[in-house]
Amino acid sequence: MRHEIQFQLLEQFVVLARTRNFTRAAEELHLSQSSLSRSIQRLEEQIGRALFERKPREVLLTEAGERLLERGKSILREVDDLFFELSQVGCKARVKLGVIPTIAPYFLPGFLGRFCQIHPDIAVTVQEDTTEHLIRRCEHGEIDLVILALPIEARHLQVEPLFDEDLLLVLPAEHPLAKTKKVKLEALADYPFVMLNEAHCLADNIASFCRRKSVQPVTIERTNQLITIQELVALGHGVSIVPAMARKIDLSDRRVYRSFEGEKPSRTVAMMWNDHRPRAEATSCMLQALRCYRGA
Repeated sequence: MRHEIQFQLLEQFVVLARTRNFTRAAEELHLSQSSLSRSIQRLEEQIGRALFERKPREVLLTEAGERLLERGKSILREVDDLFFELSQVGCKARVKLGVIPTIAPYFLPGFLGRFCQIHPDIAVTVQEDTTEHLIRRCEHGEIDLVILALPIEARHLQVEPLFDEDLLLVLPAEHPLAKTKKVKLEALADYPFVMLNEAHCLADNIASFCRRKSVQPVTIERTNQLITIQELVALGHGVSIVPAMARKIDLSDRRVYRSFEGEKPSRTVAMMWNDHRPRAEATSCMLQALRCYRGA
C-alpha cells in the first residue's frame, strides 16, 4: 500500500509540474484542489525538501523539484512500459482507434474494410468522440491512434497530416442556388444555416472561413451529427457546409452539393498518436495503412 501511495503522489507531482497550476492539475487528475495540495505537501515532507515555489498564479519547480521531475517521469514511463508489455502477453493484437464524428461514418467503412482484410489478426476498437476528449485520452494512453482534423493543440503528441479535403455547400434540391455550379459565399448571407454545435472542430473551421470573407451566417439550428444536418437541409430548414466525404455516401436526390467560387473552404485530415508511450506492432501497421490509404 505504501508503494501504491508513493506512485500516486509521483503521478500527481508530474501533472502539477507540467501544468504549473493547482487548479488545472486538479481538474486533470479529477481531484479537489485541497486534496492535491495535501498530496504535494505529503510528498515534500517525505523528501524533506520544497518541490515548488508557490506564486499567486502559478507554481515553479525548485532545484529539488527539477531533479525529481527528471527521475519521476522516467520511473513512471518504465512502469507504464512494463504493464503494457505484460498486458500483451498471450493476447490478440489490438488497436484502440479514436475518430471524430465528422470523419468516422464516411472514412472508416472503406479504410477498416481494407485494413481488416490485410490484417485479419488485428482487432480494432473504435472510439468516436470530440477532438478535445480524444486528445486527452491519447495523452493518457487510453487510445493508441486518433484520426481527426487540423488544427489542434497537442504539444505532447505526434501529429501527421494525411490529406486535404474540400468543404462543400449542401442545399435543398429545389433551392434557387441549386442551379449554380459554383456559389459565391456572399450569396449565402441572407439564407439560414444549419450548423454543427461548437464542440465540433468543423464548426470552428467553417466560422473562421466565413469571418475571413466578412460573411456572418445566420445560424438557426445546431446539431451534433452531419447526417442530421443533411436531413434538415433536405427538409428545407436551411443550407449548410459539410466535408466532401459526406457527399460520397449520400444517395438522396433531395439535396445537392456545390463547390464555392474563388477560395474554397477546406480541412486537413490527420492522424495523431503518443510517441512517449510504447507503440505496439499493430498500431505501427495501422499508421502505415493510413499513410497508404489517403482517404481513397
